[in-house]
Amino acid sequence: MAPMGIRLSPLGVAMFCLLGVGVIYHLYAGVISNRWAAFRQSSKVDLRDLLAVSVEAAVLGGTEVKKVRHENGLQEKSKGKTKEGASELLTMGDLQSHRKMFNLISNTFPDVTVNSEEHDNMVDKAASWNRVIPADIIDKIEGGKDVPAESVTVWIDPLDATQEYTENLVKYVTTMVCVAVDGKPVIGVIHQPFSDFTAWAFVGQGSNMRPRPSYSVSPPKAIVSRSHSGKVKSFVQDAFGNGTTIIGAGGAGYKVLSLLAMPFSETGSMDQADVYIHVTFIKKWDICAGAALLDALGGHMTTLKGEDIDYSGTPLNKGGLVASVGVDHKALLERLPNWEPEKH
Repeated sequence: MAPMGIRLSPLGVAMFCLLGVGVIYHLYAGVISNRWAAFRQSSKVDLRDLLAVSVEAAVLGGTEVKKVRHENGLQEKSKGKTKEGASELLTMGDLQSHRKMFNLISNTFPDVTVNSEEHDNMVDKAASWNRVIPADIIDKIEGGKDVPAESVTVWIDPLDATQEYTENLVKYVTTMVCVAVDGKPVIGVIHQPFSDFTAWAFVGQGSNMRPRPSYSVSPPKAIVSRSHSGKVKSFVQDAFGNGTTIIGAGGAGYKVLSLLAMPFSETGSMDQADVYIHVTFIKKWDICAGAALLDALGGHMTTLKGEDIDYSGTPLNKGGLVASVGVDHKALLERLPNWEPEKH
């Protein structure tokens, strides 16, 4: 009870209590925030486990891609236009593959950032890794390669070469996963669902792929996009001469594989190129896995100006690209004409 002569205002008491709650909240909010940040910083990811999950995700996505194509249930529609005016297509193969790949990786590594070409609200909490690491990964890669979860960015392309997929040119189709640490690609997985072949690499650790025994650069066979070519063909001829063989192909993943030694069963259906060139904008989920594969094998994927590509942040690479392995990459770059992708 208040002393005689003093009357407490209910409104004043309420305001005093609210002020006290606010002070306590701000004091403890900082403590809780710091502890949560410390928890996230202490969260680690074993990169060998992430490689195994990436392979499984690419294969699961590929199964959906193949199933939709065989059932002719594409339900294709346009997402919009590219800078060059070509339609960007979306099919049920893209979406079903995305759901399998995105949910598996996100559920297994919830503290890791996962970027996908496709977006969908369907969440599958049941998607889980079976904890099985493929034998060839165990043979080549040691465990315990831990990195902070916040340093990891995963890029997935649930269906590369969608245009060719709708045309039933399925040899170009791949599903891809890439793991970047601090913006540098360290794990690349490229899966070919219609031949059931999976290429993978862990930079500095090992790969199931290797370069071909020899390459030509005088002139090289250059592989370029068949559906997003821009002015790449004249660009290549200016660089290497009118006698240069130019291979038009679908899918960035396929183009990287064309630079490498493929298993005997695949060689008959694969193009073989010496350099991969792209002179317009391209998304990081299209190229990150290939960049990791090439880096692991001593090759390079850079912008047209020879700059390394940062595989964190925004999805768009505006600098074009040159990819090679087994040749002098710097010498290739020196032969290229001046080109500004943003102006074309």
